[in-house]
Amino acid sequence: MAYFMVVLLDDNRFAKIKGTELEEKVQYMFGGELRCLNVEVSEEMKDKILQEFDTARIDSRGAITDVPVAFLRELFNQVAEKKSLGSEVIEAVLAKSSEIKELAAKESEYLPAPEI
Repeated sequence: MAYFMVVLLDDNRFAKIKGTELEEKVQYMFGGELRCLNVEVSEEMKDKILQEFDTARIDSRGAITDVPVAFLRELFNQVAEKKSLGSEVIEAVLAKSSEIKELAAKESEYLPAPEI
């Protein structure tokens, strides 16, 4: 099964990849309301992500979800820096997993649970 991670693109992020080969790979979700890029994830990288981040899950499409926001932020930074959607992007993010875990631990302080 092929796995991938979705990188959502707001106007600011889209501007950073505009004019590159990545712009041609932009996909649209929810009737064109959201722009995104799909980063390919190998079986080996998928296993590393699931091992490193206990909240990570795989949905029915094969998308890896529920990773910390810090992970997704670094994922976009690597995509923009490397101008690639290949395995080298995931490897670069995983190389910073200890830093990402520290930032993820702080996320709960910044993102309180919603009041219902």
